[in-house]
Amino acid sequence: MPASATDESTEEQRESFNIGILATQLIIMRIGWIFKTESVIMPAVLDVISGAAWVRGLLPVLNRLGQSLPPMLMAETIRGIPLKKRALIFTTLGMSVPFLILATTWRWLENRQQPWFVAMFLVLYLFFFCATGLNQLVDGTLQGKLIRPTRRGRLLGLAGMIGSVGAVIAAWLLLRPWLALPNNDGFGWIFLFNGSAYFLAGLMANLCLEDADPAPAKSSRPWWYAFAAAWEVVRTDARFRRAALVSVLFMMGLLLFPHYQWLGREHLGTGNQELIIWVIVQNIAVGAFSPLIGRLADTYGNRMALRVAAFASSLTPFVAVLLASPLVPLGKNLFWLTYVFLGLTPVTMRTISNYTLELVPRDQHPRYLSTMTVCYTLPFIISPLFGALMDLVPYQYPFLAIGGVILASALLTFRMDEPRA
Repeated sequence: MPASATDESTEEQRESFNIGILATQLIIMRIGWIFKTESVIMPAVLDVISGAAWVRGLLPVLNRLGQSLPPMLMAETIRGIPLKKRALIFTTLGMSVPFLILATTWRWLENRQQPWFVAMFLVLYLFFFCATGLNQLVDGTLQGKLIRPTRRGRLLGLAGMIGSVGAVIAAWLLLRPWLALPNNDGFGWIFLFNGSAYFLAGLMANLCLEDADPAPAKSSRPWWYAFAAAWEVVRTDARFRRAALVSVLFMMGLLLFPHYQWLGREHLGTGNQELIIWVIVQNIAVGAFSPLIGRLADTYGNRMALRVAAFASSLTPFVAVLLASPLVPLGKNLFWLTYVFLGLTPVTMRTISNYTLELVPRDQHPRYLSTMTVCYTLPFIISPLFGALMDLVPYQYPFLAIGGVILASALLTFRMDEPRA
């Protein structure tokens, strides 16, 4: 066998091994993630300790703030790390810290409706998403280094499908008895499980087979260079601008995430047992959509996959409003259908990241990914006002308006470039 064929076979084996390791890590994280679902669990926790709609409205702001500014500020640093898997280890371990602290505090407190605890919860929530934002940047950069574009959809599908099955089993076996505990004590166990899953996933990342990159030259760039570099990407790359506009409009849909469970509770009379069903349904949907969208991306490109996912996602607010209306007498029993469509959101966000990776060479991946995460954040500037608006106007207006915005994002995918053309 020629040496070139042997080398190619070895690289293929290394890539397959790394797909397996990264998929396993993402599966463990997916199982942990179901215990902190942004559309169900976290808003329910805030309803226990606060109940104010404007506080609920802070969740998307802190979510996106943590996932945008730290990655942008650290993009050059991450690009210069010779072994990206080490950064993946530490960022994943960092995700575990807030939930382990919350688990300890929750079990210690008798009365959780205290202002200082609300503030502490929000600070830890922000810390978690700072670690998450860095983790996603490192994960995308490592995938760009270790896995070819035509196999990244396979990783998305494998991790999404198996991870969702594991998450559903864990939720069915553990969430039900924990949420049934008196005085909402079960949230302490939920936080403990969540933090432990991220801790284990962090250790898993060390198994990746990665060659060290050459050490970069020392840089003395000022802290504001990251903002200038991000603006340069937006200013000079028309392809990125078109993709960024689609992502900004699509991300408007996340403004509704804390309010779906509120809609079910307040207008349909649902309770904690329905929360379990919604969490399970959403994760089954992620598992079902991941291989479908991943295969679509590998075959026809990420632009086509993004278009299909965005059109389907635009139905979510309309379905929720319809099921909460008198037009559907069995709306309470069918409200889980809303969470089927919500399962498209994380898959679509990963597809946007994969599309971004295809726009530029590997050495530009951290900068482009971090700039895209900043674009994700722009809609969340209005999130607290949006939360307050939910208390002032009929819920149908903001829900239907967001549905129209997501539909506009789907239509604008026709203006995006196809990198593989």
